[in-house]
This record gives sequence, structure tokens and C-alpha cells, in this order.
Amino acid sequence: MGTDIHGFIEVRNSHIDASEPDDDELFLRWHRAMDLCHVYDGRSYEAFGCLFGVRNVSFEPLAAHRGFPPDASRAVGRAFAWEGGDAHSPSWISWAELTAADWDEQELPNRVRSAPEDRLTRRQVLRDEDWGDVWTVMRTLAKRHGAENVRLVVWFDN
Repeated sequence: MGTDIHGFIEVRNSHIDASEPDDDELFLRWHRAMDLCHVYDGRSYEAFGCLFGVRNVSFEPLAAHRGFPPDASRAVGRAFAWEGGDAHSPSWISWAELTAADWDEQELPNRVRSAPEDRLTRRQVLRDEDWGDVWTVMRTLAKRHGAENVRLVVWFDN
């Protein structure tokens, strides 16, 4: 049985969410922007490990074991709750953290599957062919709302 990733891109702003029946106040909070499945449909244990420390620890994870964010949007909270006991390893990472990451960082030396000179970088593991659409959405939202106000919230199932 494999491990799949689920989640959402969220944006923090003072928007009224018309899809929420009682949302009628303008104050700064997180809103669901897009379901991850619309921009990523892969299963890469190297990527899951590189980002969140799930299934593969070839890299020091960027955002491992953070838990489900207590300030998540209501829609994302409902989606996570719907998964129930099948969901595990929830975490999140902001666009600011992603842009600050060292994308040329190589795999940990003791985790390399091949010769030391063939160590993969984060950029090679989180390939644009797989993750480029996720990064494009997050980058676009960050231009408008700021890098600290855009994040990817995820969890996994087996």
C-alpha cells in the first residue's frame, strides 16, 4: 500500500468567503485557495521526505512534524477532519520558507543510494515537471498577498 499526499494551498487576507454561511467580517485569516490535487497528482517519496519528512529522509526536511495548523481555514479543517483516522503526518510550509530554502542542497551523505558524487539536490527531487504548478500558484498568490501569507497545508494517508 502506498502513501498519498492531500492538502490545500491557503492564502491569508481580509477576504469574506461567500462559501461560508456565517463569514461576514473582514479580518485577517487563512482561506482555502486551491486543492493540491488540482496542481499535483504524483507520489514521490523523495519529495514527501524532502519537504515533510514522510516516507524518505534523504534530506533534512524543510517542514516536518508541524502538525495541522490551528489557524487553518475552516474549509481545510473540514477536509482534514473528513479524512479521520486515515490522515497522518499533517504539516505546512509557507512560500517564504520555500523561497528561502537551499534548492542546491544535496542529499544527506549517509542516505545516498549511489556514489557520493551522484547525490541529488532538492531541486532535482522537487522537479518542476511534478511541482512546478504548485510553485506557480503559490508564487502568484505571494505576489499579491506576500510570501508569509501563502502556505501549503498537507497530510498523508496509506
